[in-house]
Amino acid sequence: MTKTGSGLGTGLTVLTLLGLLAACTAVAVYLWTSLEGVEMSGHGWAAMILGIIFTLVLGVGLMALVFISNKRGYDDEVS
Repeated sequence: MTKTGSGLGTGLTVLTLLGLLAACTAVAVYLWTSLEGVEMSGHGWAAMILGIIFTLVLGVGLMALVFISNKRGYDDEVS
């Protein structure tokens, strides 16, 4: 069994990505709460929730197709 990467490099990568996620979340929360006098109706919330769900379902479905295609060997025929 070969080792593909160092633990330190992987740890730094994960730490960097978590830091970027935290920074983006902090900026999003700040911008969302700094909007004064702007309210979203029930239809807006419903549209946002449905959009999030649809995007997640589409992403999970496409990734499942990638894994199934790889597992069944369909990708080998293309090369």
